[in-house]
Amino acid sequence: MRLIPTVLLCWVPLCAQQTSFPTSVPTDALNRELPGWVSFAGEERLRLEGFSGGSFQAGNDDLYLLHRFRFSTTLRPASWWRIVAQTQDARVWGDKQKPYGPPHQDTWDLRQAYAELGDPDKSPVSLRVGRQEMSLGGERLVGISTWTNVSRSFDAARATFRYRNLKLDAFAASIVVLRDGQIGSADAGNNLHGLYGTISKLPGGLTVEPYFFWRLQPHDVAETGAIGSLDMKVSGARLLGKLRGFEYNTSFVFERGRLVTDYVDAWGGALLLGYTFAGVPGTPRLAVEYNYATGDGNPHDGRRNTFELLYPTRHDLISLSDQVGWKNIEQTRGRVDWKPGPKWMVTPSYSAMWLADARDALYNPSGTVVVARNSDASAGRWVGQEVDLSAQYSITRAMQIGTGVAHIFPGTFLKRATPGRGYTYPFLQISTKF
Repeated sequence: MRLIPTVLLCWVPLCAQQTSFPTSVPTDALNRELPGWVSFAGEERLRLEGFSGGSFQAGNDDLYLLHRFRFSTTLRPASWWRIVAQTQDARVWGDKQKPYGPPHQDTWDLRQAYAELGDPDKSPVSLRVGRQEMSLGGERLVGISTWTNVSRSFDAARATFRYRNLKLDAFAASIVVLRDGQIGSADAGNNLHGLYGTISKLPGGLTVEPYFFWRLQPHDVAETGAIGSLDMKVSGARLLGKLRGFEYNTSFVFERGRLVTDYVDAWGGALLLGYTFAGVPGTPRLAVEYNYATGDGNPHDGRRNTFELLYPTRHDLISLSDQVGWKNIEQTRGRVDWKPGPKWMVTPSYSAMWLADARDALYNPSGTVVVARNSDASAGRWVGQEVDLSAQYSITRAMQIGTGVAHIFPGTFLKRATPGRGYTYPFLQISTKF
């Protein structure tokens, strides 16, 4: 495993020195020789990553290699309909956590298989039915989480309606549950239904995206310990736009529902403001953001006030380390996106994080508890600070390499509720399309 970083780092400069790479991918030549109604595409990714200070404990370290291969086939019998199938093989080597399985490993699975009538980007009405990707709200609410080695897909029926500057997506979906060595399948009754609207080209470059979701989840546990089905309604809106060099993006989400005798009452919000300095070398983009999601200080009062995640991206929504999720959190963040060269992107960032409720737990982007709740709030709210640095280089149109490191400096909560070790996450990744 120690040889892998050396091999990768030696290979990158050799690739970067090449200036005569073709702008097409290998399957482009193949597809030109095939009938127009069939085409193929593929992608492959290799990432070395690890961590030190897992669970904020000394000596809890790991280093492993992730590999993902995808191959897609598209059949287009007519201009107004198509059939898409995609297989995926995701594997891990060297991980200390065994047995291997999702989110790191899922060997040879059917990731997508759907039929589509019409073009969802152009047609007034289109319909897609089958196993598919879904990305809504910038993946803050629902997304494929492509950073994860196995990623995410849904068994769904999705209709898209368009009229001038209006768009409406209506869908009924179930998350595909992955089990290594088996074809993924949806669990009965575990459903997400919804309406997602888009009103674009408003004055000031504004786009408004109102939505309503209905979340159904069986076999959930109420605060009394009883097993029941979660019935939750999620409503909100996203507002975003650009005006000259300025940009803004804000979301508000409200959750109401029932689980046995529990009442669900939670909310979350996010605000991003940015500015791109077009006349400055490297065209730097400066962005500041604020994220908040409610917590629950009393797990026995019959009210579930902790903000519940749907299916958001599991990477870099709050921070690069992926140890902190949009759940019982208050966070501020600043970042700069800078292009030192035409093929480069360098991004440093800084985050400060607090628990929204000092009596609730710290959760990761999957909604899993990272640090258990401190019922008397004696550990305080101050989670800590995170400093990130990442860089990406485009070797060709189809091949990119990226590297980065994130470090959490523990605050009062982590120092009192855990051994208080700093957490570090480094990675080195190569991806290509063919």
